[in-house]
Amino acid sequence: MSAEELLTQDFGTLADVIREQAKALDDKPALIDARRTLTYAGLDATMDRIAAALQRDGMAVAEVAAICASSSVEYGATFFGILRAGAVVAPLAPSSTPQSLVGQLKDCGAKVFFLDHPVAQAMAGVMDQVAAKRVALDGSDAGMAFEDWLAPKGARPAPVTVDPDQGFNIIYSSGTTGAPKGIVQPHRMRWGQIRRGVYPPTSVTLISTPLYSNTTLVSYLPTISNGGTVVLMPKFDAEQFLKLSEQHRVTHAMLVPVQYRRLMERPDFDSYDLSAFQMKFSTSAPFAAALKADILNRWPGGLIEYYGMTEGGGSCGLLAHEHPDKLHTVGRPLPGHDMRLIDEDGKEVPQGEIGEVVGRSGAMMVGYHNQPGKTSEAEWWSPDGLRFIRTGDVGRFDADGFLTLMDRKKDMIISGGFNIYPSDLEAELTRHEAVLEAAVVGVPSDAWGETPVAFVALKPGAGVGADELKAWLNGKVGKTQRLADLQLIDALPRSHIGKVMKREMRDAYKGPATMA
Repeated sequence: MSAEELLTQDFGTLADVIREQAKALDDKPALIDARRTLTYAGLDATMDRIAAALQRDGMAVAEVAAICASSSVEYGATFFGILRAGAVVAPLAPSSTPQSLVGQLKDCGAKVFFLDHPVAQAMAGVMDQVAAKRVALDGSDAGMAFEDWLAPKGARPAPVTVDPDQGFNIIYSSGTTGAPKGIVQPHRMRWGQIRRGVYPPTSVTLISTPLYSNTTLVSYLPTISNGGTVVLMPKFDAEQFLKLSEQHRVTHAMLVPVQYRRLMERPDFDSYDLSAFQMKFSTSAPFAAALKADILNRWPGGLIEYYGMTEGGGSCGLLAHEHPDKLHTVGRPLPGHDMRLIDEDGKEVPQGEIGEVVGRSGAMMVGYHNQPGKTSEAEWWSPDGLRFIRTGDVGRFDADGFLTLMDRKKDMIISGGFNIYPSDLEAELTRHEAVLEAAVVGVPSDAWGETPVAFVALKPGAGVGADELKAWLNGKVGKTQRLADLQLIDALPRSHIGKVMKREMRDAYKGPATMA
């Protein structure tokens, strides 16, 4: 059965699809980084050697292997090789604290830990707490060298059978509100994603976000499953992204909004040949309508914004190039996705009213690893017994079925009994000619319960003062929305995929002038 035929089946495995692609594509480049290119035949053979080595080391079906390293051909192949062994991949973020990484390795029960030298250096003080066998993807002294660890050339693993509901990967949340939670995504969920058909066999996808992020995997996995080529960047750099796009005639890319902003701000952006682009994608963070419009105007190819969660559930898609009048929204629910809005009591709200977004589809997590209580908190059950995943986001559907997001539910500010949506204030602040970006958080207030405080990064050379900007904003919003304080900072703190770390700002705020 060909890869194309296999992808039409109700269920299959990505490892089997790659095997069939390798038979048909042979020496076509599958993975490219700055050092080397791995063809489909080479990828398939390397996956066999990885899977055989894992089985040699006692790895059983549904056990876990973890990876924590910069993106590389070796990383990309190892991800797939773990799957071929029937094991579960736990891609971990090198930006995590050493103690957090130890906790994640223990939580997932990793039997083998793939890492590189920088991660080993960062974890030097806690490495004695790591029980997993260590393999150095970069050949360093971080563990047994990857090439030495691999099974011999020509090795083939024992066949395995994978249940659709078995874990495909475990992705750990950022942990900004406590210990990271392991989100178990099953094979069934990933199978549905790689069959969407968004990436044709001619795709050349540039990956500039880390491979431990779901944002990346929803682009990386279907490119390979459909026979395309992936170009891997170990770290995002705007100039390098543009050079690689031109060099490799890149057709597809998944970027987070802050990356788009940095690219579009470059004075030399229009000098690069980006004519090969067919489609660009974005997810993970709020995407300003003005920035979407600029991309549509100056960057060839379409633009699709996805809204959803790593936990799965319902997702929306905005085909921005087809709906330029809906750029303020995150689009409509994808086919087969059921999305609803509920109130504080868990009851659905009427069309046009604001509520928390919940959703269900064929792409849903099994749950949080070893945390049934947290899993239950993330679920909403409809009156007819259907399981939905709660997003924690507040939004409203318009008459055309497009979803406009207000804020994270936990970020909504209740001041004197009035609901204040930070996104409203942030949007108004960014209309000021001097403002680059802004974030508004709620801080405790004896008089009002909570009150809004803004943190603002100015454009280079801007001369407006904090008090002047605060007065300007307060003159434009309602009385209940007025800022109690506004502080200027160099840049908003962000996670590895561009999400603004509001908790970090809220926790650091001690009163007027503390962060100026």
